[in-house]
Amino acid sequence: MKKVIGISFNGSKKIYYFLIGNFDLNKGDFVITSTEKGEQFGTVVTDVIDVDEKKLNSELKNIVRIADKKDISTNEKNIKDSASALKKAVSIAEELGLDMQILDASFTFDRKQLLFTFLADERIDFRELVKKLAAIYKTRIELRQIGVRDKSKIVGGYGQCGRELCCSVFLRDLNSVSINMAKNQNLALNPQKINGVCGRLMCCLAYENEDYNVYKKGLPKVGSKYVYNGEEGKVIYVDIFERICKLEMSDSKVVTVDLGK
Repeated sequence: MKKVIGISFNGSKKIYYFLIGNFDLNKGDFVITSTEKGEQFGTVVTDVIDVDEKKLNSELKNIVRIADKKDISTNEKNIKDSASALKKAVSIAEELGLDMQILDASFTFDRKQLLFTFLADERIDFRELVKKLAAIYKTRIELRQIGVRDKSKIVGGYGQCGRELCCSVFLRDLNSVSINMAKNQNLALNPQKINGVCGRLMCCLAYENEDYNVYKKGLPKVGSKYVYNGEEGKVIYVDIFERICKLEMSDSKVVTVDLGK
C-alpha cells in the first residue's frame, strides 16, 4: 500500500494525488510538488489515503517539501507575474493580428516554464508570439490550444442543475458525448436542455448511459409494432425502469402492457 494525498493547484477544485513520503501533512498545508512541468506550489485538500499499488494506472510523483514563508512569497509573486504576462501576451497577439483568445497564463513554481492556454477556431501560427514572449520573460514558453469545453473547465461556472460544473470540479478527462446518449435516455433534443454552458452536450449525459443500455434490453422501441393478446398495436410510450409500455391499438384504444422484470 502507498500513502498518497490530494493536492490542488492555483485555486482549482481539480485534485491530483502525490506520494506523501515522510511528511506529516494536513488539509490546508502548502507544499512544493514535483510534476511533469517542473516544481509546482499546491495546497493539501484531502486526508492521507492508502492506495493499492497494483491499482495505480501511472507512477505517482513526490512531494518535494512543505512550503515555507519564502515559498509562499515566491508563489504570490508568480501569480502576480502570471497575470501581468497574460495581459502582455494578449497585447502582443493583437499587434500581430492573431485571431486567438488567450485565457490563462501561469508560471511553474521554479519559473522554468510559462504556459499560456488559448481558444481559437482555426490553427494559429504563434511562433512570432512565442519568440517575443521568450525574449521578455527569459524562460520556456508553451502555448496550448484548447476547445470550448476546456474553456469552461478553466473558467468554471454553474450548470442547469445548480451545481458547479463537473469539468471544473472533478472530471480529469473530457470524454466524448454524443446525441445518441440523449436519445437513449428519451430526453427532448432541445439544445437549451441538453447543452452545457460551453455550448456542447452536457458531460453528465454519459454518466448513466450504460445503465440505460442495460435496462432497455428486451424492450420494444417507441413507434414499433408489438403484439398483445394476439392483437398488434403501436408502441407509443416505454417506461424502461417500470418495464411497461403503452400500445395504441387498431381501434385507437390505449392499453398498458407489463413487460415483466
